Amino acid sequence: MHDPKPGNDNPADPTIAPRYETLTDRVKQRAYVIMDPAARFLSSTGIHPNVLSFIGFIVASAAGVAVAWGKHPFGGWLFVVSGPFDALDGALARTAGKETRFGAFLDSCLDRFSEAAVLFGLLYWCCRHDHHVLALLCFLAMFGSVMVSYTRARAEGLKISCRIGLFTRMERFVVMALMLITGQLAIGLSLLAFFTNMTALQRIVHVYRQSSDR
Repeated sequence: MHDPKPGNDNPADPTIAPRYETLTDRVKQRAYVIMDPAARFLSSTGIHPNVLSFIGFIVASAAGVAVAWGKHPFGGWLFVVSGPFDALDGALARTAGKETRFGAFLDSCLDRFSEAAVLFGLLYWCCRHDHHVLALLCFLAMFGSVMVSYTRARAEGLKISCRIGLFTRMERFVVMALMLITGQLAIGLSLLAFFTNMTALQRIVHVYRQSSDR
């Protein structure tokens, strides 16, 4: 679903939302300088975009295993490595003319699994070492992350644009990577737990305001 054009002032239409640019949107807009040449090269090799999606998921899962065994900085760097695959699969699909609805669906699902793999690995480590507060924060972060994605998917299923929020995927990715690399788990998990759930609430309020039948 495309964002509405700026300047549309008909708030009664539930499919129209004020233009809101998230960090994820801004990064995607500026990353084309690198992504487009890389996508053209990958297209020449014949690799399928879904393969990149699975590679990113496998690397993120490896990061989750490393985190579960207490190798947090190493897991953080593995998670960073998984990021470009998430960006390149979509760019490759567009460049190679292989955009499909299933490909977009698979990419979104694997993104959620990748994020959950790292957080679950951290939750496992917290439980093994009796870090009860961190385990609770980790659960709240996982719950909030799921709700951020669910609220957007459910809203767009109702034909309401919902590309807004304080903590979209890019913000979560950056915080997760930094907290693992630096070892600042309490700060990172607190930020994730609070802002993911705040973002879900923000989207609920947004859909309420955009709904014509409220």
